[in-house]
Amino acid sequence: MEDNATEDLMWSQGMDLSRVLVVVFSMVASELSHVHTRPIDFVCDSDARSMLNKVKDFQEEMKNCSAVDALPFSIQLPCVGIHKATWERKSVHEWRADILLSLETLAQDVQSARTLSQPGCRLTLLERLERNINNYLLVVKLLHIEQGEQVEHQAEGCQGQRSTDLGLVLKNFGLLLIGKLEWLISELENGC
Repeated sequence: MEDNATEDLMWSQGMDLSRVLVVVFSMVASELSHVHTRPIDFVCDSDARSMLNKVKDFQEEMKNCSAVDALPFSIQLPCVGIHKATWERKSVHEWRADILLSLETLAQDVQSARTLSQPGCRLTLLERLERNINNYLLVVKLLHIEQGEQVEHQAEGCQGQRSTDLGLVLKNFGLLLIGKLEWLISELENGC
């Protein structure tokens, strides 16, 4: 009888611990915006994509922050122009590789600018921008693409210009999202 009571107590404590873990996990997950946007949601739900796109928020925040325009580090702007005939000849994997390379370069440069920034609104804005770019990186990496062979980061041709103008960085990031990334998404929406 004593063994059953011990087992019941251990099971009850295990249940309490699992409840606590669920609550803690839920709290942590609510702080991470990429947890809310699964790759399938990102492709099939334009509202989920819209919620992840924080460029307009950053542009508004930038207006309220004095002397935020000039960055302490020159950032390579993503190549956002699309030559339709050339782009259409590429595979979906090549599109993704091009977008990933742009996002990775942008994330690295924003991180460098952030590490050279003094505490204040510019630093906060760069931290939020870096998290947003990394969320996009995670989602684009996890997109399920079946057709064709995998292509490692072999984006060709365009070497974006460099700029210390945060407004221009945000503009080009936004154009990457509504241009090349949306083009990729429109191709993947057939699987929804």
